[in-house]
Parts: sequence; C-alpha cells; structure tokens
Amino acid sequence: MTYLVALLCVIGIATGQILFKLSATIMHKMGSIYAPRGLVILFLALLLYGVTTLAWVWVLQKMALGKAYPLMALAFILVPIGSYFVFGERFHIQYVIGVVMIIFGILLVLSRQ
Repeated sequence: MTYLVALLCVIGIATGQILFKLSATIMHKMGSIYAPRGLVILFLALLLYGVTTLAWVWVLQKMALGKAYPLMALAFILVPIGSYFVFGERFHIQYVIGVVMIIFGILLVLSRQ
C-alpha cells in the first residue's frame, strides 16, 4: 500500500508539472498572468501539489526516506512523456538513454534496501 501511495505521489507531481506548463502556456498566449483559464489550471496544479505533499508525508511515516525518494526520479520520466502527449514536445536519443539509466538506478537502489 505504501509503495502504491508513493507511486501516486510521483504521478501527482508529474501531472502538476504538466498543469503548470499548461497554465504558463495559456497565460503567455493571452498576454496576462491573470487569464482566468490559466489561473484555474494553476490553482488546480497547486491543489494537486498540496494533496500530493500530504500523501508524501504519510509515505515518509511508513518508510525510510532513502527508500522512498528514489521513486521520485520516476517524475523525470513521466513529465517529458506527458509533455510529448500534451504539448507535442519531442525528445532525442539522449533522453531515451537517460531514462534507461534512471530506471536502472532506481532498480539498483531499491534492490539493496
């Protein structure tokens, strides 16, 4: 259960980043940081970050930080994948190699604990 909540925290953080970018894009397009749609998305991202932070505190009550924190590296994988689907951003072969290295590193760290 604790690993599931930790994984949901990572997904929440990654989703929050996508929402921050979406908010920034809308605000830029509208020429104002007060664009209503951009503000709504920004506040949704902040709310998601708040809930995710509370859930992360719960996770840290249940497991060691050294065991939980490597899971946060999954956000480095999820955010660019999300940006590909939401914004059409592209990544290069260096990104793919980096993702493989991150996954290997997470598995290596978690296998020893």
